[in-house]
Amino acid sequence: MGALTLTLVVVFSIFRFSNAVDNIALNQVVRDGETLISAGGSFELGFFSPDNSSRRYLGIWFKKLAIMTVVWVANKEIPVTDSSGILKVNDQGTLAVLNGNDTIIWSSNSTRSASNTTAQLLDSGNLVIKDGNDDNPENFLWQSFDYPCNTLLAGMKFGRNTVTGLDRYLSAWKSSDDPSEGDFTYRLDPSGYPQLILWKGSVVRFRSGPWNGVRFSGFPEMSPNPAYTYDFVINETDLYYSFEPVGGSIILVFLNPDGPMQALNWIDRTNDWNIYSSAPKDDCDSYGLCGVHGSCNINRSPKCECMKGFMPKFQNDWYKADWSNGCVRSTPLDCQKGEGFVKFSGVKLPDTRKSWFNRSMDLKECEAVCLSNCSCTAYTNLDIRDGGNGCLLWFGDLIDIKEFNENGQEIYVRMAASELGTMAYNLEVGQKEDGQLQLFDFATVSRATDNFSFHNKLGEGGFGLVYKGMLQDGQEIAVKRLSKGSGQGFTEFKK
Repeated sequence: MGALTLTLVVVFSIFRFSNAVDNIALNQVVRDGETLISAGGSFELGFFSPDNSSRRYLGIWFKKLAIMTVVWVANKEIPVTDSSGILKVNDQGTLAVLNGNDTIIWSSNSTRSASNTTAQLLDSGNLVIKDGNDDNPENFLWQSFDYPCNTLLAGMKFGRNTVTGLDRYLSAWKSSDDPSEGDFTYRLDPSGYPQLILWKGSVVRFRSGPWNGVRFSGFPEMSPNPAYTYDFVINETDLYYSFEPVGGSIILVFLNPDGPMQALNWIDRTNDWNIYSSAPKDDCDSYGLCGVHGSCNINRSPKCECMKGFMPKFQNDWYKADWSNGCVRSTPLDCQKGEGFVKFSGVKLPDTRKSWFNRSMDLKECEAVCLSNCSCTAYTNLDIRDGGNGCLLWFGDLIDIKEFNENGQEIYVRMAASELGTMAYNLEVGQKEDGQLQLFDFATVSRATDNFSFHNKLGEGGFGLVYKGMLQDGQEIAVKRLSKGSGQGFTEFKK
């Protein structure tokens, strides 16, 4: 585990004793050397010192694991400099950490009070303040799960309450021996259609892509599995991701001080954590590596190329593997009749911070809405389940596209009519009376062939593929779609 182990492992001072209780009431205290232990024995709360440090912090860690793994820290910005620290429930019904001078160096920010305030460490790892024996989570006065540090535990809601504005996000430690807030944060961004974004300060380093009903678009390996279940909730009041273990699995999501996010599961056989998912994984996960309208493939050399219908903005920069300025359209859009869409498959969807979505539309309605808005640059299904449903539209430049070998998604990108390279002729009569092929705009042809469905493919030639289709009036047509890689010219294409 290397550096990861150095981050997760902390050195504990010798305990004087353990209370073997899970709660404290009004004016009761937990002193340095005393601990609370959750009822099932899964988690422990007390004061600890990180590796190579004498500073003392109040934290929560796994109780039964061979590697001591701290999952939450109260006074992460202000340590206690000796062993005089205490945790208490004060007269205001809040939790407070005090140093030897009785100075409060951390307190919970609960705004509600109760006459019989109790602080309890639950077997989920959640430290809660409640009124007496009221165990209803909706009535908790305060809970540590609403204020995560560098670790996401099972049952946590990773995201926002859109009514109160509560934002639950991960913040990396500054270093393995300093739990104060570091440079990296990992949070659910609500702009456009929500996605997870890893930030270094104000700079985006990685994003997960949007939720597609099965997984986040940028995590192709994410799928139903026997170790845990997961869910993404978006409604009028909540916006969050969460997961639950299956069959006693111990799983967490951890944000390292140097940035990578890692999903870990505990292996009893090795008495160690196993990394089963991480991000960023490779160079193509670096946000916007290929610039706008560029696409990244880690198995290609060079990794970046412009999407079809686009060309490098500064070709000389691309010769030097500087892709930061991205690509521009080979033919600019002018919002004239004949514009349509080209399908790109097997990709991580572009940044959705400038997007719009609708859950009830189907794909054809989505296409029509996008085509009717000159600012709309791409569309796709919001949800890929059951053949696809919902609508997701992009406005402006498309950035941070990555190609996958499996579990990528489809996106339909707006193109000028001259870039579509598509003509159609009447299957029954073949030609018009003047001997010329009948022309159709791309949107009509796309609808007639069900977006050039594989099931409508008739064959292919040197020019590209041929599809069968049916117009709205019932007229059958055959469609030749010119491949940009074709060695034949326009004259051969018409034959």
